[in-house]
Formats: sequence, C-alpha cells, structure tokens
Amino acid sequence: MDSTPGTSVFPLLEPLLEQVSKPIQYVGGELNSTVKDWNCGGHGPQGQELTTRWALMYPDAYEVGVPNQGVMILYEVLNERPDALAERTYAVWPDLEALMRESGVPQFTVDAHRSIRDFDVLGLSFSTELGYTNMLTALDLAGIPLHAVDRSDDDPIVVAGGHAAFNPEPVADFVDAAIVGDGEEAVLAVTDQIGAWKAEGMPGGRRELLLRLARTGGVYVPSLYDVSYLPDGRIQRIAPKPDAHGVPWRVSKHTVMDLDAWPYPKQPLVPLAESVHERMSVEIFRGCTRGCRFCQAGMITRPVRERSITGIGEMVERGLAATGFEEVGLLSLSSADHSEIADIAKGLADRYEGTQTGLSLPSTRVDAFNIDLANELTRNGRRSGLTFAPEGGSERIRKVINKMVSEDDLIKTVSAAYGAGWRQVKLYFMCGLPTETDEDVLQIAELAKKVIETGRQVSGRRDIRCTVSIGGFVPKPHTPFQWCAQLGDEETDARLAKLREAIRSDRRYGSSIGFRYHDGKPGIVEGLLSRGDRRVGRVIEQVWRDGGRFDGWSEHFSYDRWMTAAETALADLPVDVAWYTTRERGETEVLPWDHIDSGLDKEWLWADWQDALDETEVDDCRWTPCFDCGVCPQMGTDIEIGPTGKTLLPLTVVGAGREGMLASTVASHTH
Repeated sequence: MDSTPGTSVFPLLEPLLEQVSKPIQYVGGELNSTVKDWNCGGHGPQGQELTTRWALMYPDAYEVGVPNQGVMILYEVLNERPDALAERTYAVWPDLEALMRESGVPQFTVDAHRSIRDFDVLGLSFSTELGYTNMLTALDLAGIPLHAVDRSDDDPIVVAGGHAAFNPEPVADFVDAAIVGDGEEAVLAVTDQIGAWKAEGMPGGRRELLLRLARTGGVYVPSLYDVSYLPDGRIQRIAPKPDAHGVPWRVSKHTVMDLDAWPYPKQPLVPLAESVHERMSVEIFRGCTRGCRFCQAGMITRPVRERSITGIGEMVERGLAATGFEEVGLLSLSSADHSEIADIAKGLADRYEGTQTGLSLPSTRVDAFNIDLANELTRNGRRSGLTFAPEGGSERIRKVINKMVSEDDLIKTVSAAYGAGWRQVKLYFMCGLPTETDEDVLQIAELAKKVIETGRQVSGRRDIRCTVSIGGFVPKPHTPFQWCAQLGDEETDARLAKLREAIRSDRRYGSSIGFRYHDGKPGIVEGLLSRGDRRVGRVIEQVWRDGGRFDGWSEHFSYDRWMTAAETALADLPVDVAWYTTRERGETEVLPWDHIDSGLDKEWLWADWQDALDETEVDDCRWTPCFDCGVCPQMGTDIEIGPTGKTLLPLTVVGAGREGMLASTVASHTH
C-alpha cells in the first residue's frame, strides 16, 4: 500500500468492518463533514510544508464523541483556515482494535481515513479523566511512542485539552502539551506557531517547537518542568527546568470574550450512526458564577459570557437549515440563568410555531424555572420529563455546597410543573459531599416523598412519578473542595443502601419513586485521576497494559484492575490510592495543578472552603458586588451579560431564508 503521508488506509480497513459491531461509526462521510486536500497550504519557496494538520480526538466511542460541541467547534474553526486542515478520530471498540492489530491498520481519522501518525498535532479533548486509557490505545495503534520523551521529529505533537486538562499531571508522561480554557483562539495561535516553524524549515526540531509554544504562556509543556517531592510524598515544588529559558512558572487559561464573534458550529455534524444526542445544540452562554463549591465546570469557566438573543437566533436558524434536526438544545451550565432566557424561548417558539421544531434546556435550576418558560419550551415539541438538580438532600448540606435552593423552592417548582400537566420529574443528588452524614442523605427520601405527595395533590392523579438519580461526589481541582477528603467506596455504598431502603420501605410512595445510583468504586478511580500527580501516570499505563479500555463504561470498567495496578505501580513510593483520594489536604500543601492558572486565587478558594465548613452561603456575583475570586483582573476579562433589549422577530418563519442558507452551505463545501 502507498506509504505517502496523508494516504487513506480505507482499503486496509474496509475488509475488517464486516466483522465488527456498528461498522457505520468508522466510515465517515457525515453531512457537514469536511475533507481537505492534504497540501491545502501548499509549499514555501524552499519546498517547505506550509499546511498545519490537526487530528482531533474525543477519546470515547463515536456515539459519545460525535455530538461533542468542543470538538465540533475546533474542527470547523481550523478547517476555515486555508493553511490548515482538521480531521476527527474516536476510540475504536475492542473488537476492531484486535483486528487492526492483526492486520496492521493504524489509528485513523473518520473523515479521510488517514493515519493519525501523519498529522502534525493530535489534539485530545478530555471532558472526563476516564478517557486516559483510550488515549494510550490510540497512540499505540497509531505507532506513536506512549511516552513523550521517546517521540521523534516524525511524530505528532500530542496536546490535551478539555476540563480534565486543568490537572494534566496524571498524563504528563504521555502528552507533549496541554491547553486549558477555551479552544477557539488557542488552536489558531498554535497553528500560527507550527506554520511559522515549518516555513522556517523546522529549526531545532520537536524541542524547539515545544519551547516556542511554552514561551507563549498559554501552552503547558510538562517535559520542560521539574517536580520535586518531600519525604512524605507531598510535592515540594514544580518549576521550569534550568535550561528551559523563557518558560513561565505558571500557565494561563484561555478565555474567549464576545461569543457572538464565534458563532460555531455553523454547520453542525449530522452523525450517520445513532449518537447520545440527536439534536442541534447552541451554547447560549459560557461560564457560571453561582458558586456551587463542588462544580469544577462553573469555577474554571468564569466569567459569565452571554451570547446575544439575536446571535442565538441566527445560530439556531442556520443550524436547523444545515442539519434538518427537529430539536434545538439551548446549552450552558445553567441555561435558565441567561438574562434574556424568557425572550429567547418565546422568540424561538414564535418563530417555529407550527413546525416540528422543539426546544430543550438540558437541566434547569430549581429557582430559575417557571411555568411560562416551560410552556414556551414545549409549545412545538413533546412534553418530556423535567430534570432538577438540588444536589444535596438536606438544607444544611446545600449550604455547605452553596446550592442556594430551599425545600420550599423545590416543592413550589414541582407543584407548578405537576399542576401544569407534567407527570414525571427527575431529581439529581450527590452522595459523599464534605461534612455529609447519613441523615443528610436520608433526607433525599423524605424530599422525594414530598414531591410525589405534592404532585398527587395538585394534579388529582395517582400516576405521578419522580426519579431520584445519585452520583458519588469526586473532589476536583480549582474548586473550594480541592482540599477535602473523598468518601471511601464502602461508606458511599452503605449510605446509598440505607437510602434505597428508606425509599422502598414506604409503601405509599415507593412504587412511584425510581432510584438510580452509581456505586462508589468508579468514583474512587475518578478521584485518583482527577487529583493525582505525575506518579499516577504509572498506574494508568499499567491498567492499560492489563487491558483497561473504555473506563467510563460500566461494562468495561474494572475496579480490581485499577487497584491491583496501583498497588504494583506505586509499591516503591510513599503514596497509595487512599493518599490521593480519602486524605484531606492542608492549606500550605503544593497541589499538582498549582502551576495551571485558572484565574482563581488559591487564597479565595481556601476562604470559600472555610465558608463551606461554616455553612456560609455566597451570592452569585453576576447580580451582586464582586467577591474577588481573582478571575476578571487576572485574565483581563469581565462578566458579559444582557439584556440587549432586542427581540427575535419571526421574520424568517420556516423556509424563508432557506434557499440562501442552502446556497451558502453548498458554497462552503466546494473549497
């Protein structure tokens, strides 16, 4: 077979596809996907390559990865550049992995089936730490050395991004670089750097490129930093290596301001195979300042930046015309908090009245929900269940986590929902929160019973349902809970067993309350990976060598495999799994992610941790004076919220702008 870089490996792959489950996920060709010429940037005067080529990986199955907004946005942003190309790759299931190894087929992109090793950059987006073993599978299948230190100038630069990259240390041995924060401007800046380095004839090879990236202050290159440890296992310090001149002590996160200037994705991908979200999604704002102390996403994405009502309207119209989806998801960490959410919902419902187009808010805060909003969301679509997240069962624990929702708020909200015709409500809680007792968790059962009783009273019906869904709490970096001890798996399971019994034992309500929960074991592994340091890399590698794949999937996850690997890999060190998970940290301890600057002052986070222990609540800084968390001055950013005073006019009622949209869609695919 032709070994020219950029050649399709599909002739080798095709015979394998009839032997695997869901072969369609590997064939590509989705609506709005892009395949560009391998040399789209051409060559310079001395024949140098001028194209920067990105392979973007969501390290999970196609059905989970393809709707991911982050990857979709970067794919489009990069492909709009004439001197860059981006293709996508996903984790292959074990059945195909085995056949690829037998037949010598490398890890490939789904767009043009090119080998990952031919690209300049392999960019991985980690929304959860449980994708780390899938990264190792992809590197190994691609023929890229697992350890960054063993890679040559012929290997791609492996870059980690996504929320998990805010503590890149557990994968420091395997990635060349990590980028934290918003990716749109960051990937373009990296593309500029690589393009310039290539145009100069790639001076100094791989190390010179990594030095250039690190010196920007916005790219973390683990190999350019030394980590020293104290005898008891704690970190002494993390510092740039003596010969890494110009490399900063701390690496800053990227923040995109003015979301209206970045209306991506403009042409959302329409998957060929079934995926987890069959809808067109629009991110209506980024960031959250509610200050929930457990929530890493809310802390690391500050400040709040809203998309305008008109910007949202344009994205919805263009996205529907480009995809044919019949549901629009209005995404953000807390969508009902958008300052113009009522006008957005009404404007979109007016615009698409009489069509099949429905709107959805993935999860709604109890205190931001109202029936008017709910009715607008269901005007054209089906009335599905409502999901609320009180997070804690008792009023006390909700003060600890700063989730300012009272029991009265919750009962009033569900009362309104059941009274307006809803039959099903889902409530999401966590188990294992700091200072939590059995009593706090048993309050969840009492709350669920009150919800059912309220529903029966206001609706006059008996077929009222409430599902209680419980996840184990995992402390995360860059949150006030980054110092706290995680609850052990056995204690978590014992607490959940008591709760299940409390729900089932009451015959009046038991059959109306659904109970879904995760046992405590996966949470311990997630805790090890989320607060681990470089030494945890050995554990990840050992698990992978022992067959670990798809650790986010319960049917593939093995707790015993992780514990056995940790025992072996950490045997000669003064640390173990409990040291990383169920141990409380002190104020002065150097945390593995302290050199990654999320903008939040460590002193502010510590003060908020003390407030949590005192059960003191803190308001949302969107509507109150600044609490001095550090983000805005440090990152040169500001909260950007409406109202803009504009409305969404239903000018483009179904089909009006479609010919124009289709013309531009066709044009964008002919480059």
